[in-house]
Amino acid sequence: MENSFKVPQLLLRGALGITFLTPVLDRLGILGPIGTGNIEWGNWDNFINYTSTLMPYLSRPMVDVMGGIATFSEFTIAVLLIIGFKTKYAAIGSSLLTFTFILFMTTSVGIQKPINFGVFTASAASLLLSYIPIYKWSIDNLLHKSN
Repeated sequence: MENSFKVPQLLLRGALGITFLTPVLDRLGILGPIGTGNIEWGNWDNFINYTSTLMPYLSRPMVDVMGGIATFSEFTIAVLLIIGFKTKYAAIGSSLLTFTFILFMTTSVGIQKPINFGVFTASAASLLLSYIPIYKWSIDNLLHKSN
């Protein structure tokens, strides 16, 4: 069967990877301070303050933990998607993580925020990516060829 998804899967992996990586870099302050360009948080404290608005029923220490888990997950998923390693599982994880974001954002700040941030699109695109049979130009493909 001809793999007609060669370029689309590569672009989708890259787009989703960058979509996860840039907010991580933002909240770590690597992209600059808040108020510059399109910086949303600019530092960890601003990110955790925002996260606490999404989880108002959790204590601040628990919000810190949840923010850390989300950040670690986003970074891991970003790297896996960009390099194309365990792509199917990274895409499923991406879809589940973004669906979780949709639930928290919608119940706490309304449906417009996840729409504005493209979270619905990222969740659906991740699910679609998980169904692509071959990830050309990926570590997965290299490992598959060597077997």
